[in-house]
Amino acid sequence: MPSPFPGMNPYLEAEKLWPSFQQQLMNCLYQMLLPNLVDRYRSRLTQRDYLTEEPLFTSVLKIEHHEPFMEIRSRNDDRLVTLIDMVSPTNRTAAIGRNQILQQRAQALQTKANVVWIDLVLQGQFPWQGNPTNANQWDYTITAFRANQPDNPEIYGSTLAKRLPRFKIPLAAEDRDTIVDLQMCFTRCFELGNFPGAISYENDPPVPLNSENKLWLDSFLKNEKLRS
Repeated sequence: MPSPFPGMNPYLEAEKLWPSFQQQLMNCLYQMLLPNLVDRYRSRLTQRDYLTEEPLFTSVLKIEHHEPFMEIRSRNDDRLVTLIDMVSPTNRTAAIGRNQILQQRAQALQTKANVVWIDLVLQGQFPWQGNPTNANQWDYTITAFRANQPDNPEIYGSTLAKRLPRFKIPLAAEDRDTIVDLQMCFTRCFELGNFPGAISYENDPPVPLNSENKLWLDSFLKNEKLRS
Protein backbone atom coordinates (compact mmCIF):
# COMPACT_ATOMS: atom_id res chain seq x y z
CA MET A 1 0.00 0.00 0.00
CA PRO A 2 1.54 3.35 -1.01
CA SER A 3 1.75 6.39 1.23
CA PRO A 4 -1.36 8.56 0.77
CA PHE A 5 0.54 11.84 0.89
CA PRO A 6 1.88 13.57 -2.23
CA GLY A 7 5.31 13.87 -0.61
CA MET A 8 6.73 13.06 2.81
CA ASN A 9 4.52 11.20 5.28
CA PRO A 10 4.79 12.99 8.68
CA TYR A 11 3.60 9.91 10.56
CA LEU A 12 6.98 8.31 9.87
CA GLU A 13 8.52 10.58 12.50
CA ALA A 14 7.05 8.30 15.16
CA GLU A 15 9.82 7.05 17.43
CA LYS A 16 9.10 3.40 16.59
CA LEU A 17 8.98 3.97 12.81
CA TRP A 18 11.76 6.46 12.11
CA PRO A 19 14.84 4.20 12.48
CA SER A 20 13.56 1.62 9.99
CA PHE A 21 12.33 4.36 7.64
CA GLN A 22 15.69 6.11 7.69
CA GLN A 23 17.54 2.87 7.01
CA GLN A 24 15.15 1.88 4.22
CA LEU A 25 15.31 5.28 2.52
CA MET A 26 19.11 5.29 2.54
CA ASN A 27 19.13 1.74 1.16
CA CYS A 28 16.84 2.81 -1.69
CA LEU A 29 18.93 5.89 -2.40
CA TYR A 30 22.05 3.75 -2.53
CA GLN A 31 20.43 1.36 -5.01
CA MET A 32 19.24 4.23 -7.19
CA LEU A 33 22.66 5.90 -7.28
CA LEU A 34 24.80 2.82 -7.77
CA PRO A 35 24.35 2.41 -11.57
CA ASN A 36 25.49 6.02 -12.14
CA LEU A 37 28.66 5.68 -10.09
CA VAL A 38 30.25 2.44 -11.22
CA ASP A 39 32.81 3.93 -13.63
CA ARG A 40 34.72 6.44 -11.51
CA TYR A 41 33.32 6.02 -8.03
CA ARG A 42 32.39 3.47 -5.45
CA SER A 43 29.78 4.02 -2.77
CA ARG A 44 29.05 2.44 0.56
CA LEU A 45 26.54 2.71 3.36
CA THR A 46 27.86 3.02 6.88
CA GLN A 47 26.53 4.48 10.12
CA ARG A 48 27.40 6.52 13.16
CA ASP A 49 26.57 5.06 16.55
CA TYR A 50 26.04 7.01 19.76
CA LEU A 51 23.98 7.08 22.94
CA THR A 52 21.57 9.59 24.40
CA GLU A 53 20.40 9.55 28.00
CA GLU A 54 16.94 10.29 29.36
CA PRO A 55 16.00 10.48 33.04
CA LEU A 56 13.67 7.68 34.09
CA PHE A 57 12.34 7.96 37.64
CA THR A 58 15.44 7.24 39.74
CA SER A 59 17.62 5.94 36.91
CA VAL A 60 18.83 6.96 33.47
CA LEU A 61 17.57 5.38 30.26
CA LYS A 62 20.31 5.02 27.66
CA ILE A 63 19.09 4.97 24.05
CA GLU A 64 21.23 3.69 21.19
CA HIS A 65 21.16 5.56 17.90
CA HIS A 66 22.35 4.10 14.61
CA GLU A 67 22.18 6.65 11.81
CA PRO A 68 23.07 5.55 8.27
CA PHE A 69 24.94 7.74 5.83
CA MET A 70 26.46 7.18 2.41
CA GLU A 71 29.99 7.82 1.20
CA ILE A 72 30.84 8.28 -2.46
CA ARG A 73 34.57 7.73 -2.95
CA SER A 74 36.97 7.93 -5.87
CA ARG A 75 37.90 4.53 -7.27
CA ASN A 76 41.44 5.70 -8.00
CA ASP A 77 42.57 6.84 -4.55
CA ASP A 78 39.64 6.10 -2.21
CA ARG A 79 39.23 9.82 -1.57
CA LEU A 80 35.89 10.87 -0.09
CA VAL A 81 34.10 12.88 -2.78
CA THR A 82 30.60 13.27 -1.38
CA LEU A 83 28.94 12.50 1.94
CA ILE A 84 25.16 11.97 1.80
CA ASP A 85 23.60 12.21 5.23
CA MET A 86 20.03 12.10 6.49
CA VAL A 87 18.96 14.36 9.34
CA SER A 88 17.20 12.45 12.11
CA PRO A 89 14.81 13.73 14.81
CA THR A 90 17.64 13.30 17.34
CA ASN A 91 19.93 15.48 15.21
CA ARG A 92 17.28 18.19 15.50
CA THR A 93 16.17 17.81 19.13
CA ALA A 94 19.18 16.66 21.18
CA ALA A 95 22.52 18.43 21.62
CA ILE A 96 24.51 15.24 21.22
CA GLY A 97 22.61 14.32 18.06
CA ARG A 98 23.22 17.78 16.63
CA ASN A 99 26.92 17.57 17.47
CA GLN A 100 27.21 14.16 15.83
CA ILE A 101 25.89 15.26 12.43
CA LEU A 102 27.79 18.56 12.54
CA GLN A 103 31.01 16.72 13.33
CA GLN A 104 30.42 14.35 10.41
CA ARG A 105 29.88 17.34 8.10
CA ALA A 106 32.97 19.16 9.38
CA GLN A 107 35.20 16.15 8.87
CA ALA A 108 33.97 15.73 5.30
CA LEU A 109 34.42 19.41 4.42
CA GLN A 110 37.94 19.40 5.91
CA THR A 111 38.88 16.76 3.34
CA LYS A 112 37.41 18.95 0.56
CA ALA A 113 34.42 16.66 0.06
CA ASN A 114 30.86 17.68 -0.77
CA VAL A 115 28.09 17.15 1.78
CA VAL A 116 24.39 16.58 1.11
CA TRP A 117 21.84 16.65 3.93
CA ILE A 118 18.37 15.17 3.42
CA ASP A 119 16.07 16.64 6.06
CA LEU A 120 12.57 15.13 6.24
CA VAL A 121 11.94 16.07 9.87
CA LEU A 122 9.45 18.63 11.19
CA GLN A 123 10.28 18.55 14.90
CA GLY A 124 13.16 20.49 16.44
CA GLN A 125 15.59 22.85 14.74
CA PHE A 126 17.75 22.50 11.63
CA PRO A 127 21.24 21.51 12.91
CA TRP A 128 23.27 24.06 10.98
CA GLN A 129 22.98 27.63 12.25
CA GLY A 130 23.96 29.02 8.87
CA ASN A 131 20.79 27.67 7.26
CA PRO A 132 19.69 30.37 4.76
CA THR A 133 16.55 32.28 5.69
CA ASN A 134 14.76 31.25 2.48
CA ALA A 135 14.82 27.65 3.70
CA ASN A 136 12.23 28.60 6.33
CA GLN A 137 9.52 28.60 3.68
CA TRP A 138 9.89 24.83 3.32
CA ASP A 139 8.82 21.98 5.56
CA TYR A 140 11.46 19.65 4.13
CA THR A 141 14.81 20.45 2.58
CA ILE A 142 17.79 18.92 0.83
CA THR A 143 20.91 20.98 1.45
CA ALA A 144 23.99 20.55 -0.74
CA PHE A 145 27.24 21.95 0.64
CA ARG A 146 29.73 22.04 -2.22
CA ALA A 147 33.36 21.60 -1.23
CA ASN A 148 34.46 24.81 -2.93
CA GLN A 149 31.75 26.97 -1.28
CA PRO A 150 30.45 25.22 1.86
CA ASP A 151 28.97 28.41 3.34
CA ASN A 152 26.78 29.02 0.29
CA PRO A 153 24.67 25.83 0.11
CA GLU A 154 22.05 24.93 -2.45
CA ILE A 155 18.58 24.39 -1.00
CA TYR A 156 15.92 22.16 -2.55
CA GLY A 157 12.63 22.42 -0.70
CA SER A 158 9.19 20.93 -0.42
CA THR A 159 6.09 21.38 1.71
CA LEU A 160 3.83 18.82 3.32
CA ALA A 161 1.31 19.29 0.49
CA LYS A 162 3.81 18.81 -2.37
CA ARG A 163 5.95 16.02 -3.78
CA LEU A 164 9.55 15.76 -2.67
CA PRO A 165 11.98 17.45 -5.07
CA ARG A 166 14.58 16.29 -7.53
CA PHE A 167 18.02 17.46 -6.47
CA LYS A 168 21.65 17.45 -7.61
CA ILE A 169 24.36 15.46 -5.89
CA PRO A 170 27.75 17.08 -6.55
CA LEU A 171 30.66 14.82 -7.43
CA ALA A 172 34.27 15.63 -8.33
CA ALA A 173 34.77 19.07 -9.88
CA GLU A 174 35.47 17.60 -13.33
CA ASP A 175 32.27 15.51 -13.36
CA ARG A 176 28.65 16.46 -13.81
CA ASP A 177 26.31 16.32 -10.86
CA THR A 178 24.08 13.29 -10.65
CA ILE A 179 20.35 13.94 -10.20
CA VAL A 180 18.07 12.12 -7.76
CA ASP A 181 14.28 12.10 -7.70
CA LEU A 182 13.68 11.95 -3.96
CA GLN A 183 9.95 11.32 -4.37
CA MET A 184 10.63 8.24 -6.46
CA CYS A 185 13.09 7.05 -3.83
CA PHE A 186 10.59 7.69 -1.03
CA THR A 187 7.80 5.85 -2.86
CA ARG A 188 9.98 2.78 -3.28
CA CYS A 189 11.05 2.97 0.35
CA PHE A 190 7.49 3.17 1.67
CA GLU A 191 6.30 0.29 -0.48
CA LEU A 192 9.17 -1.94 0.67
CA GLY A 193 8.76 -1.07 4.34
CA ASN A 194 6.04 -2.41 6.60
CA PHE A 195 4.73 1.07 7.43
CA PRO A 196 1.01 1.20 6.47
CA GLY A 197 -0.11 -1.26 9.14
CA ALA A 198 1.64 0.74 11.85
CA ILE A 199 -0.03 4.08 11.05
CA SER A 200 -3.46 5.26 12.14
CA TYR A 201 -4.48 8.34 10.20
CA GLU A 202 -7.41 8.96 12.55
CA ASN A 203 -4.83 10.27 15.01
CA ASP A 204 -2.66 13.34 14.52
CA PRO A 205 0.96 12.77 13.45
CA PRO A 206 3.59 12.67 16.21
CA VAL A 207 5.03 16.05 15.21
CA PRO A 208 3.95 19.67 15.69
CA LEU A 209 2.17 21.15 12.67
CA ASN A 210 1.55 24.81 12.00
CA SER A 211 -2.08 25.86 11.61
CA GLU A 212 -1.95 25.80 7.80
CA ASN A 213 -0.51 22.29 7.64
CA LYS A 214 -2.88 21.03 10.32
CA LEU A 215 -5.92 22.21 8.37
CA TRP A 216 -4.55 20.85 5.12
CA LEU A 217 -3.74 17.45 6.63
CA ASP A 218 -7.18 17.04 8.18
CA SER A 219 -8.94 18.00 4.92
CA PHE A 220 -6.64 15.80 2.84
CA LEU A 221 -7.10 12.69 4.99
CA LYS A 222 -10.87 13.14 5.02
CA ASN A 223 -10.93 13.48 1.23
CA GLU A 224 -8.84 10.31 0.98
CA LYS A 225 -11.37 8.61 3.32
CA LEU A 226 -8.61 7.85 5.79
CA ARG A 227 -10.17 9.95 8.54
CA SER A 228 -13.77 10.37 9.58
